[in-house]
Amino acid sequence: MLPSRGAYLLAFAAVMVAGVLGAVIGFGITDLSSDDEIATFVGTIVGALVGAAGVGIVAVLVLRAMAEWKRQPRPAAGATRVRPRS
Repeated sequence: MLPSRGAYLLAFAAVMVAGVLGAVIGFGITDLSSDDEIATFVGTIVGALVGAAGVGIVAVLVLRAMAEWKRQPRPAAGATRVRPRS
């Protein structure tokens, strides 16, 4: 059993939003602390990557937990299946 398509889309959207917000934070920090345009660009890219990577890790862990939660338990070794009487 896998998580639903909606869960995957929500995880993707969360990673994208985190990347954009990380880029905004990285831009703001480097724009205030440096006058160099290259430093501002690098700060923006690093902020986007750090933000997206952090949320991406959490999203993967959540999707794995959802898949494990939906998985049916295996029958115990030596257990026999009981058939319903008709």
